[in-house]
Amino acid sequence: MVAMSKGNMRWGRALWAMGMACALAACSNDPTPAGDAQSPAGQDAGAPATTDAPASDAVATLSADELRAAASRAYQESRLYAPPGDNALEYYLALREKVPGDAGASSALTDLLPMTVIATEQARDRDDFEEARRLQALIQRTDPNHPAVGRLATSIETAQQASETRVEQQALSAEQEAERRRQLEADRARQQQEQQEQAARDLAAQQAQAERDAQAQAARESEARAAAERQAADRQAAEQREAAARAAQPSTPAFVAPSAADLRPISTPAPRYPQDALRSGQSGEVMVEFTVALDGSVDNVRVVRADPPRVFDREAILAVRRWRFEPVDAPITTRRTIGFTPGG
Repeated sequence: MVAMSKGNMRWGRALWAMGMACALAACSNDPTPAGDAQSPAGQDAGAPATTDAPASDAVATLSADELRAAASRAYQESRLYAPPGDNALEYYLALREKVPGDAGASSALTDLLPMTVIATEQARDRDDFEEARRLQALIQRTDPNHPAVGRLATSIETAQQASETRVEQQALSAEQEAERRRQLEADRARQQQEQQEQAARDLAAQQAQAERDAQAQAARESEARAAAERQAADRQAAEQREAAARAAQPSTPAFVAPSAADLRPISTPAPRYPQDALRSGQSGEVMVEFTVALDGSVDNVRVVRADPPRVFDREAILAVRRWRFEPVDAPITTRRTIGFTPGG
């Protein structure tokens, strides 16, 4: 490149900036290309985001139930963090702002945060600084204390300065810069779609594995329950034989079998709330039957009734198996109803 004096360099940069402004103004009069989507709030996808920006006007007018449904739909359609204003992350943020204690929104935001950090870094690396700042602002809204917030802000600023220096050194024409920006937007849309679809596939695979594990666990519990029922039947037959033998000895005082009223709990930890039920805000209750052994431990746990079916069964059984009571003189079989309420 031919050496230039400082004055000529300043003049050349001014001419270049004027050409850029004209080209961008002309581009703004062109029809919107096919595939470019406006957010539901009418916000330009390239508009810079602020770190404390609230939900858009359109999103803010939605009720908590509408936000939850919109977030779930966006999640299922792989719109995890894009396009702006119509993605699961922004809907869950708006839901959390409207209902601060919503456990489902908090859990979903925790799942979405790592992949949003990765998407921010990828936008920065392809010189898509407007998108990188939008995503960085969403991360800060999700968790202001996240360790990536400051690092991303610094790296985006550094990368943009380096990019501007390269553009200035290369002295791109206004037409070339406009073409570069169009290509950048096309790359953004393509990469975000691919990334979100892959993230959705990964989440689906994790959920499918968790469901298979739960089914295997349920099968093992069913086998254990059948064995326990056989043991209980054997014990009952033995108790009946012993009772008949005692009845034949009038001099022996009659034995009074303990009842559920005689149970004295030592530890009855609450069940864990299933993540899927938390996200959907679902509640219910499970009636379980169990036997308290002589040493106060719990055995033969089974579900008698569940509303809704199979949603909370596993967690209710696991919780009751951890219960402990004071030792009793004879095994006691009883029933308890366990309620599940979000935030309860």
